[in-house]
Amino acid sequence: MTESPAAPVPPHAPPSAPPVACPATPEDIRAALAAGWRDFRAAPAFGLFFAGVYVVGGLFLVWVLPGTGRVWMTIPISLGFPLLGPFVAVGLYEVSRRIEAGEPLAWGAVLGVILRQKDRQIPTVAAIIVVFFLFWNFLGHMIFALFLGLTAMTNISTSFEVYLTPNGLAMLAVGTAVGAGFALLLFATQVISLPLLLDREVDFVTAMITSVKAVLASPGVMLGWAALIAATLFVAMLPAFLGLFLALPVLGHASWHLYRRLVP
Repeated sequence: MTESPAAPVPPHAPPSAPPVACPATPEDIRAALAAGWRDFRAAPAFGLFFAGVYVVGGLFLVWVLPGTGRVWMTIPISLGFPLLGPFVAVGLYEVSRRIEAGEPLAWGAVLGVILRQKDRQIPTVAAIIVVFFLFWNFLGHMIFALFLGLTAMTNISTSFEVYLTPNGLAMLAVGTAVGAGFALLLFATQVISLPLLLDREVDFVTAMITSVKAVLASPGVMLGWAALIAATLFVAMLPAFLGLFLALPVLGHASWHLYRRLVP
């Protein structure tokens, strides 16, 4: 009896068993950051391009829209940011994957991988991020209304002294705590799942569960990684978002390498 020909292997071969995440160590974080910096230096044009999506979008939101009187456009554009985020991250992951595998870095190939994600699991993850964003936006408005809804101010968005009142300080404390909880939940479900979905043929539920397990396996280290990302991005946004040209590519490449260390 002759053997049937082997099935073609997909571009990123599926695992033979469900992915298992190893606990992270501080050395993993240091090594991932060093590798992220190395990848950015090896292919700076790609990093600057993908970071530019966020920088231009942020500048447009902060400077252009208020000057045109079309502040209402901030809502659909803000919704587009979390929707585009996973695809921008995939671009950085793909660059790191190609450097790691010794494959050529061509714009057509990298952008083609991003376009092909529309037929895989990434759009579902993007939709989940948008749902997170919408729910947090709704909850933030509700917290604001509970604490400051009855404040007699003509324009509460420009009368900043209201935030120094007892109600204002309470609102800031509660809003920050709730926002941190949402950010932590989103981080736990996405930190490993996005590079995993690019690398292997798994469903988004499996990828998100693997990501959460990776965080639970070493919560201290992973929370430190989350805090480092948040602090770096906050500082990078201060000089008119220009620091994102460096922070986003390095963190994006580093995220890929952290995934590779935790999910061998």
